[in-house]
Amino acid sequence: MSPRRALGIVGLAVLLAMSPWFAASAVAPQLRELWRLNAAQTGWLTTVVQLGFVAGTAVAAVLNLADIVPLRGYFTACALLAATANGAVALLPGYEATLGLRFATGFFLAGVYPPAMKMAATWYREGRGLAIGAVVGALTIGKAGPYLVHALPHADALAVLRTASISAAAGGLLVGGAYRDGPFPFPRRPFSLGLVAVVVRHRETRLATAGYLGHMWELYAMWTWVPAFLAASIAARDGSVGAPSAVANLLAFGAIAAGGLGCLWGGWAAARIGYAAVVTRAMAISGICCLLIGSLFGHSLLLLAPVMLLWGFFVVADSAQFSAMVTEAAPAHAVGTALTLQTCLGFLLTMVTIQLVPRFAERAGWPYAFTLLAVGPGFGIGAIRRLAARP
Repeated sequence: MSPRRALGIVGLAVLLAMSPWFAASAVAPQLRELWRLNAAQTGWLTTVVQLGFVAGTAVAAVLNLADIVPLRGYFTACALLAATANGAVALLPGYEATLGLRFATGFFLAGVYPPAMKMAATWYREGRGLAIGAVVGALTIGKAGPYLVHALPHADALAVLRTASISAAAGGLLVGGAYRDGPFPFPRRPFSLGLVAVVVRHRETRLATAGYLGHMWELYAMWTWVPAFLAASIAARDGSVGAPSAVANLLAFGAIAAGGLGCLWGGWAAARIGYAAVVTRAMAISGICCLLIGSLFGHSLLLLAPVMLLWGFFVVADSAQFSAMVTEAAPAHAVGTALTLQTCLGFLLTMVTIQLVPRFAERAGWPYAFTLLAVGPGFGIGAIRRLAARP
């Protein structure tokens, strides 16, 4: 098996397996109307997935699962369980049951994303940033998938949920049947409860994680609420009300999926100018977009769409480079745990901004809702500059 073929298998599997993440969010307007939810309750359809993911990564980090369990079996089992939990939403309707199943979906997806980055890294020593960028790009497009499905004619909530579950199951089976570890495996160690402490005490890993936290403050709040922002903007422009149009869903898909290209650019650029320069530039541009996008609310899509796509490109372009930093900076025997811990803390933070944005929108209006996200890139740039200043 060649590195390119292995990366293609991992990338496609991640694209398919991560599709349940925003499955309920994509049909949130229908669920909100069906269950008469307010903005905060609607936000929990995504927030609870983040919470489940945090719980899953916390358990995996404490138990060192990504460093002691064979990656292929770990990925396959978790993708199949996530597909089952997501599909059960259609069988057990109701807001409370859905929250529990969405939590379980996020919990099991914790066994898909961090292991996939480590799987890609076993095939690449040179160009690792680009390889992990390809994985994160695939994840980005996979998460956007439900919005594309929902934009199709006659695609109701049930169709979106079923498609996401079938995709996740296919991703798990693909890895189970076709993937093998590469020629640069990370050393395994027996279980050690102190492995997390080793990671926490490592200064370079802490700084890379701090930069990642600034990035995550912005990322998932943007992904979660851009569809609602676009629907409200189109409605304000046209003077209409109601569920998001197909145009809003397609543009939401484009804004999120553009990050897939951004991740590839990030990996390509990192090989030329370094991780620190890439993440600093990406965070600077995405932070500017946070402040600018509100001024285009209610305007023509000819003005709004390019800025939205630019934001979607850069908001995640640096994500893989934070992970690549950790694979090179963390102690070699603790790379899987370091990646899992970094991811756990980042997704824990996302729950804050996912809940803050709709509250801000209700109080100040959508034109100002995303301004608070610019704090994250500013913090992240400061942390990475301190890391880059070290020998």
